[in-house]
Amino acid sequence: MTPVTIIRGSGPVILGQPHSGTYVPDDIFAQLNDLGQQLRDTDWYIPRLYDGLLDNVTIVSANFSRYVIDANRDPEGTSLYPGQNTTELVPTSTFDNEPIWRANPTESDITHRLGSYHRVYHAALEAEIARVKAEHGLAVLYDCHSIRSEIPHLFDNQLPDLNIGDNGGQTCAPTITSAVAAACAQSPAYSHVVNGRFKGGWTTRHYGRPEAGVHAIQMELVQRCYLESEMPPFSYSTSRAAPLRDLLGTILKAVEDTANSSLKTET
Repeated sequence: MTPVTIIRGSGPVILGQPHSGTYVPDDIFAQLNDLGQQLRDTDWYIPRLYDGLLDNVTIVSANFSRYVIDANRDPEGTSLYPGQNTTELVPTSTFDNEPIWRANPTESDITHRLGSYHRVYHAALEAEIARVKAEHGLAVLYDCHSIRSEIPHLFDNQLPDLNIGDNGGQTCAPTITSAVAAACAQSPAYSHVVNGRFKGGWTTRHYGRPEAGVHAIQMELVQRCYLESEMPPFSYSTSRAAPLRDLLGTILKAVEDTANSSLKTET
């Protein structure tokens, strides 16, 4: 299993998919306990959910599980949300704060996984951002995520359906965030928020440099909108996903149109 799948498109938009992978090498899988082996915190079916929604889009998708190493965490281990509950570069527990390992990975394990997985994913993402920017004068990274709608250890109450993050306006032009929020607002069946509990992970914050022509925005979806259940076996629901896919297609087209119009005028 290759660590990363890359699908190259000719447009200005890149989809980052750091958490949808389920590959765990046999030796690492054996170290996970029974709960860990369920891979509960996977961003289930994100590639399927976004498949075919935007022509000429570039996709960079991690094939490895976030339990191997989290491609959306600072490689130095710095917390994304100081003072709030979160998971580590190599998670030691589920989002519900339940242990996932028979014995926690060692520093040597983490160093190896950084080189074999985390850096491989980001080398691929960096290369695609550079390629797209060279072709278009700018690049827009849309980071695709999903999560269970209720996780008391991480947040109170239910999350809104669509959680937009640009780290308080720092990682992309305001016209992109406005375009995404406006598209969400046109679909009353779904709730949305900008910079709520999830303001954008390490990927969004690391790459988002709008002054340099690289824009990054995160979309965190709640899984109740497209799964049969947010518990095992986490089956995909075609009927639930269909209207969400329609909305996501509208959102991505709005991002592309913004990149091709107002943003190119600015560069």
